[in-house]
Order: sequence, then C-alpha cells, then structure tokens
Amino acid sequence: MTPILVGLAVASPPHSITQADAACQSVAASVATKKQQRIAMKVYEKSGVSRRHSVLLQASTNGAPAEQSFFLPPGDDEDLGPSTAARMRCYADSAVELAERAARDALVDADVAAEEITHLVTVSCSGFSAPGFDLGLFERLALTPGVARTHVGFMGCHGALNGLRVAGAFSRADPHACVLVVATEVCSLHYQYDWSPEHIVANSLFADGAAAVVVRNVLPQRAQRTGAAQSPAAKHWRLTDSFSEVLPGTADAMTWQIGDNGFEMTLSAAVPQLIRGELRRRIAPWLRRHGLDVDDVGSWAIHPGGPRILDACEDALGLDDSALSASRDVLSAFGNMSSPTVLFVLEQLRRTGAASPCVMLGFGPGLCIEAAILESDSTLGTTSS
Repeated sequence: MTPILVGLAVASPPHSITQADAACQSVAASVATKKQQRIAMKVYEKSGVSRRHSVLLQASTNGAPAEQSFFLPPGDDEDLGPSTAARMRCYADSAVELAERAARDALVDADVAAEEITHLVTVSCSGFSAPGFDLGLFERLALTPGVARTHVGFMGCHGALNGLRVAGAFSRADPHACVLVVATEVCSLHYQYDWSPEHIVANSLFADGAAAVVVRNVLPQRAQRTGAAQSPAAKHWRLTDSFSEVLPGTADAMTWQIGDNGFEMTLSAAVPQLIRGELRRRIAPWLRRHGLDVDDVGSWAIHPGGPRILDACEDALGLDDSALSASRDVLSAFGNMSSPTVLFVLEQLRRTGAASPCVMLGFGPGLCIEAAILESDSTLGTTSS
C-alpha cells in the first residue's frame, strides 16, 4: 500500500507586514550603532522576503503598517526582550488557532470527517506546552478520544517531512489508518535583540504559519466518484518513499537552541557550500533506487530557508531558475515559517498542476537532509499498490 496525500491546506495569521516596514520597525526599536543599522537594513533587503505574517501583529489605524506590542524597545544594552516563559505563554495561546484553521481546511479538501481520523501527527519546533496544541485540536475538531497522538518536536525546518514519514508508516502498517498531520510554527516569537550576524539573518527571515495534510490508503469518496485528476487543484500525491541523511561533522552548521530570551537560530555561512558539495551525491543513489535520475524529477518542493540556500540547491542539482519558482514565491510572500513552509510550496505546485514525480526537500540541524518522493497518478483508484 502506498500512502496518498488526499487533503492539503495552509493557514497564516490574519495580519502581515512588508519586509521594508519590518526592517524599519526592527531598527527603530532596537539599541544599535549606525553600522549595525545599515547592515540590518541590507540583510532584510536581500532576504528574498517581501511580506511576512505574525500572530503578534495587530491592525493599525490611518493606514499605517501593522504593529505589535510584544517586543518593546529595550531599556538598556542588557535588555534582551521577553523571557522564554513569556514567549511560550504566547505560543500556547496562538499555535492552536493556526493549527485548527489549517486542519479544518485540510479535512474539507480531503472530504474526510473529523471522526474518521485515526492518528494525529503534530509538528512544531517554535514552542512547547503540555497539554499542547495537539490536545487543543481534539476539542476544536471534535476528534474521537481514541485517536493516537504523535508529536514531532524540535526537528527544525524539515519537520513536516519527518511528520509525513510517520504518517506514511502508520498508513502502510494499517490499511484503515486515516492520519492528520499538522505543522504549526510561531517563529516570530523568537525575535532576538542582539546584533550578531546570525540573529540579524534569522530576524529577517522567520514568520508564522501552519499547514495540514490528510494521509490515507484510499481516495476520498468524492474523488472516487468524479475522478482524481479533473483539475490541478484536485491532484493527489502518493508518498512513494522518504530519505534522511546526516552530513558528518556538520553539527555546528545549523543550530536551534533554547535560550533565556527565546530560541536562538544560527546558520553557518558554510551551509550553502555544504549543499553545493553534498546534496546531489547524497540523494542521487536514493533516486536511482526508484529508477530516477535528478533530471527525471518533474518538480521540486524545496524548503526556502533563504535565497542562498535555494541558489545552492539549484547549483547542486543543475536546475534552471524556473524549477524553484514556487519556493521563491513562498519565501517572498510568507517568509521562512520553518516546518510548514515546504507544504506551502507543495500546495502552490499542486494548484499549478506541477509535473510528477515531485521531490520534497528540506534541511535541518545536524546538518541533516530530508526528502520525499511524491507521485501523481490520474489512474489512482480506491486502493493503491
């Protein structure tokens, strides 16, 4: 049995801000030298991001940009912003709201009722609470008490790929499994006040969002009645296989640490070169096991960690500019939302009728490469093999 992604949906907070306004607000509200301010403005400008959504933003009056009151200007050089505890309280309140919206829309897209869900897989690296947003979904979606819960925590930007692997394993083990995967991140809670290069880059990229996928072994009844591929939006993907490999000696290349004032992201300047040197030779043997070469891949859903990451993937895989247009579009419109971002890319590819097979790809602390092969087939019937 090959698991099928029968439903997919994404959700963003209601308020957003342009990258230019975000840069101005960041510089105006922080203690920084003129040189630091110039560097920050340049980093924001070159981030590849045009707009970002945040749960912290509120609509302003008189047509001014959206504003937030969670991160106040520092009182002195020792003020590093709200404590991690304060940020986690905000996470507990806001993560479930985003998760619910994405999950409800995914269930509708899948033509699946909440009571049909047998497994819930949640993914998040931007917050912790217990009970968590997974239990919040039980009440809000009216899931049955016997739904099996699995949480994929702190896996970073490739977390949705880990969640899909778990869902695929459940589906292959149980022909009756109906798995709801929900990736939710509130990255804007982890804005850092200091002016180290790593934190300036992280502040310029990260945003909030959620995505949800329904995975099962049979198509929903609507698709069985009307055909699985009447339009690009009706396309379903089969999860053929997953890939995971840690690059030796790269533990410091990408980190995500819990600090006293939020979670701190570091991204070594060496990461793009590591991707250029390692990506193709690592995934090519895996693709060959499925009768594929890199050039046989019809579309790429690559997590847009930043413009340099995407450029490195293009170079490593020998892709033309158009191959990663969906990834760049998502980065521009939403920023880097960590784990759900690659599902935003997949949703855009689905809407536009992207060619099959599709390879999803992401990178995370380790440095770890995670990937999945998705295949679209207009002949999908009531079962898959």
